[in-house]
Amino acid sequence: MTDSEAPPAKAPEGVSGAPALPRPVLEIASGYAFTGPALDLGALLWDGRCLPDVQIRIPLPMLNRHGLVAGATGTGKTKTLQLIAEQLSAQGVPVFLADVKGDVSGISAPGQENDKVRTRAGEVRQEWTPAGFPCEFYALGGMGHGIPVRATVTSFGPVLLSKVLQLNQTQEQSLGLIFHYADQKGLELVDLKDLRAVVTFLTSDEGKSELKGIGGLSTATAGVILRSLTAFEAQGMSPFFGEPEFDTSELSRVAGDGRGTVSVLELPAVQDKPQLFSTFLMWLLADLFHDLPEVGDVDRPKLVFFFDEAHLLFDDASKAFLDAITQTVRLIRSKGVGVFFVTQTPKDVPGDVLAQLGNRVQHALRAFTPDDQKALKATVKTFPNSPYDLEEVLTALGTGEAVVTVLSEKGAPTPVAATRLRAPESLMGPVDPAALDRAVEASPLYGRYAEAVDRESAYEKLTAREAQAASSPAPAAPSAPAESASSRGRGRKADDQDSSVVEQVVGSGVFKSLARSLGTQIGREITRSIFGTARRRR
Repeated sequence: MTDSEAPPAKAPEGVSGAPALPRPVLEIASGYAFTGPALDLGALLWDGRCLPDVQIRIPLPMLNRHGLVAGATGTGKTKTLQLIAEQLSAQGVPVFLADVKGDVSGISAPGQENDKVRTRAGEVRQEWTPAGFPCEFYALGGMGHGIPVRATVTSFGPVLLSKVLQLNQTQEQSLGLIFHYADQKGLELVDLKDLRAVVTFLTSDEGKSELKGIGGLSTATAGVILRSLTAFEAQGMSPFFGEPEFDTSELSRVAGDGRGTVSVLELPAVQDKPQLFSTFLMWLLADLFHDLPEVGDVDRPKLVFFFDEAHLLFDDASKAFLDAITQTVRLIRSKGVGVFFVTQTPKDVPGDVLAQLGNRVQHALRAFTPDDQKALKATVKTFPNSPYDLEEVLTALGTGEAVVTVLSEKGAPTPVAATRLRAPESLMGPVDPAALDRAVEASPLYGRYAEAVDRESAYEKLTAREAQAASSPAPAAPSAPAESASSRGRGRKADDQDSSVVEQVVGSGVFKSLARSLGTQIGREITRSIFGTARRRR
């Protein structure tokens, strides 16, 4: 692990006393001696000592090359997120944080100095100053402390919805057909009762002919979808879908003093609905992908998005769903957005996604069981060659310590560096719930999103049609609601744009896997639903 007998080497510029350090330490120091703006993570750990002269950093322009923060429970991942988010905000970069445990809200309040903070700051040569940062607090469907975040069923899309309904691949494709049918017939899918009304219509005697006309959707499969949807609603999921739909551009706001706003999505109230909140996070990211313009390489990210409990997103995911995630992560970098996945081990993230994550902060791992040992070995293999014995180091790291490798200013991986991390300057814990509620109600966004709106959509249209048919002495032959002129106009416009849409999504795994079985038009429709193209905006 050490090289104490290695001859002294020339010190990198800015590393005092470095000629007395071993050559591997000097090489690590050179790898992190960036000249441009960077975030300070902490000081190098070597041979059991903390070396404050060797500072470990991440270049600010490289934050949109994505990253991974991993480690066992209790090793300090949340504080690492807080540390990075603070510095991004200070440099004018907006941040999104998912607060699963309810302890990230403290980023809005100055930290409290104590012996632990003073000791850590002294060890890593940090000039620690208590500071709070501008925050907005959100809550899914208004469940919990925060401005309600809702999505319409249409914008959420069939693939994401299939994930939370736990449908298999065949059922997922069938749900895509139902979305396509509703879109073609002008039946707006705003909330869950709209979707339930459309599925109920298609499984009724009146709707059987329509069912046969949309691609061979079986009555049995439609019935499974309806039962899954009904059970989903019975679990209290309805508040998450509806209007006013959240505009994800709110996440890119900058405060009046030039600091980036930290958007904190409070999730403790939905901890028992892990698939829901992980899939909602993916919807936020996919919506950003649609709305943000291409910017290429920039001197600082437009937004950095931290995706906590990432393993929940990938558990039991369909191939189409994984393809959509991979495509989004791969392409959103050029829109100036950095995505950090937060989980326990790198193996929680599929290889195609992991390959996109250029920055790594790996906290301690446990090796108590054979499965733990297997995960440890797999984690070590994901790092570049290193002078450390990483299996030993990763099991010996203390709380607030991590193994780091990032992308340099030239885009090359930096040397692996065991690091003692800095202490966050904001409050390391939750703020008082009453203070949190006051902050939410004082936000200019509260009036825009607080009250749910239930406008006329598929449920109301089908209910009215059913009532009209029941009161008519001579019911018309079963048919779906007529397609409106505006819908036909949208269809023609969409046809005119077919070639450009295909060019944009032809490489998408979703397009390839679903278009084969559902037809080119349906494949394009589903891709539209995932990425938000041609969506009916608020």
